[in-house]
Amino acid sequence: MKVVIVADTHFPKKGRDLPSPLLGDLKTADHIIHAGDFQTIEHYEAFKEYGQVTAVAGNVDDESLKEILPEKTIITLKDLRIGVVHGDGTGKTTEKRARHAFEQEEVDLIIFGHSHIPYVRVDAGVLLFNPGSPTDKRKLSYHSHGVLEIDDVWSIKHIFYK
Repeated sequence: MKVVIVADTHFPKKGRDLPSPLLGDLKTADHIIHAGDFQTIEHYEAFKEYGQVTAVAGNVDDESLKEILPEKTIITLKDLRIGVVHGDGTGKTTEKRARHAFEQEEVDLIIFGHSHIPYVRVDAGVLLFNPGSPTDKRKLSYHSHGVLEIDDVWSIKHIFYK
């Protein structure tokens, strides 16, 4: 199973088209996880054209998205329990806020966004993963998204591009 992981697309503010590396992965995805900040409902709907989407609302998403998307969710794909949250808020770092959002739930992986900074680290047996942003790299020299492969074992990686 191939899961494409993305966050912080910020359309139309940060772009009108998805980068070709992301488009290529979306076309072959079995599932898509978006960790918030689509910005508009039209862009959420555009992602759904590529397949099943699990998504959460981000801090800059418009009200129509905030009405239909949760602030956080947990899904299970092939026995892998995945928590998804945007990670915005006050106090703590983005990754600590993401970890805190699921401290009472049992998850194997937490996917979050907000900072636009690719991140992967294990905390108390839970892998935390921020895919970065395919459209708004901020001060980084590259854009990015993630790919999670789930078979008998699972693996996750960042895909980097200019």
